[in-house]
Amino acid sequence: MKIHHPSKKVSLNVPLVSSKSESNRALIIQACAKESIQLSNISMARDTQTMMRLLDSGDHTLDVLDAGTTMRFLTAYTAANNRPSLMTGTARMQERPIGILVDALRTLGAEIEYQKNDGYPPHEIKSFNQVSEKVSIRGDVSSQYISALLLVAPTLPKGLELTLEGTVASKPYIMMTLSLMERFGVKYTWEENIIKVTHQDYQSGEYTIESDWSGASYWYSIAALSEECDIKIMHLREDSLQGDKAIVEMMEQLGVKSTFEADGVRLSKMEKAEKFYFDFTHCPDLAQTIVSLVAAMGMEGRMIGLQSLRIKETDRIAALQNEIRKLGLEIEVIGDEEIRVPKGGIKIEGQSIHTYEDHRMAMAFAPLSMLGELNIDEPEVVAKSYPSYWEDLAAAGFVTEE
Repeated sequence: MKIHHPSKKVSLNVPLVSSKSESNRALIIQACAKESIQLSNISMARDTQTMMRLLDSGDHTLDVLDAGTTMRFLTAYTAANNRPSLMTGTARMQERPIGILVDALRTLGAEIEYQKNDGYPPHEIKSFNQVSEKVSIRGDVSSQYISALLLVAPTLPKGLELTLEGTVASKPYIMMTLSLMERFGVKYTWEENIIKVTHQDYQSGEYTIESDWSGASYWYSIAALSEECDIKIMHLREDSLQGDKAIVEMMEQLGVKSTFEADGVRLSKMEKAEKFYFDFTHCPDLAQTIVSLVAAMGMEGRMIGLQSLRIKETDRIAALQNEIRKLGLEIEVIGDEEIRVPKGGIKIEGQSIHTYEDHRMAMAFAPLSMLGELNIDEPEVVAKSYPSYWEDLAAAGFVTEE
């Protein structure tokens, strides 16, 4: 799909999609609760809709497609609820590790068998009989393993005492999980590296899902690359639970000011910094947006804390390196944790951006078409988290052609 923006001027209110991260956590809480929990503004993202469908399904085989969060959360949910299930997904999903979570569930008392390769889906949950409440898990791989265990912790007969080993990555996502649990009456303690949740019931209540800060990041990128902008992103909260609210701080370096209002946040232009630096340990889903934007702005940048990007929908570090190279710039990758963007900028001349079946590759690179025409391969991948993305961009003046 070809895309460009003829005027480079953007003025609109963005009816942003609701948070997939909040929606997925709230749905597991709702499913675990004995009392009624009413949720509103549930995400229409494919991942969340898949979660809803499978939670309501009585099927033995649960196919999560390409939804990593759904795979992890449902693995813990079906095990803790002693619901025999065969967990499977796409070919790429079967290459994404699940062993850390499975090992933890086995320690707690789950019987789980791999169907193909040890440590990877598909895997079958056979039964669950809690034998221990104590389990240790690495904190530096994916916070979703930790959140999956925490969400079901109150339902476990012995509760859960979870020890986080080493550095804890994506800590805001763990805090989001705990805060939502607390919102529905669950008490916990987190002292040093140990989180304790006793056996208890989720309480009834109502909750409205916030708009998605990850989705907001693409509008910040558009604001940074525009010549003039007055963009208001609706229904984002200054006191948000989402870790990707870090985009506000990042974008101050990249020339975008955030002004919070009663019903959202307004973006406007400001002076940018000479160089960009940020640690993405706690907000890795913003990395593609920022790396591509820093390259497009011709700035020098250093991004660290990227270790989880290798095991996402694709190897996102390699994908960024490949696609930015097409635009005439060679970024430097240092190990699995760091990317350096040299000063100089890129050239947009109708190149095709391969998306690797990764929704965030499509959405991170599309704003670069403010600088010239790009071709985005497989534009439909945005359905995973932001189904209305291309329609919203059209409302902002972007022109697309199949």
